Amino acid sequence: MIVLESLLFFILAGICEIGGGYLIWLWLKEEKPLWYGVLGGLILALYGVVATFQEATFGRVYAAYGGIFIVLSLLWAWSVDGFKPDRYDIIGAIVALVGVCIIFYAPRASS
Repeated sequence: MIVLESLLFFILAGICEIGGGYLIWLWLKEEKPLWYGVLGGLILALYGVVATFQEATFGRVYAAYGGIFIVLSLLWAWSVDGFKPDRYDIIGAIVALVGVCIIFYAPRASS
């Protein structure tokens, strides 16, 4: 259950970061209204809050989150921007997820 909970927090954080960044991108690059940027900034701040729900230390959470972010970014680009990941994108995402599992879920001796 702990693994599932942490994955859900990682996914929620990723959606907040990517979604917030995307709204700011639309505001600045696609000339959308200012409220896109304001909402994007608020959602990005929420991303920072969601990350604190993890049980691990800051460094470990953010190191592991990087791999999750890679996968979520590719999925976002595929579903929102019509970008089709190639085999190297997929291989890289798998490598990143393996790294996440090692960093975040490997058993450690208690200190």
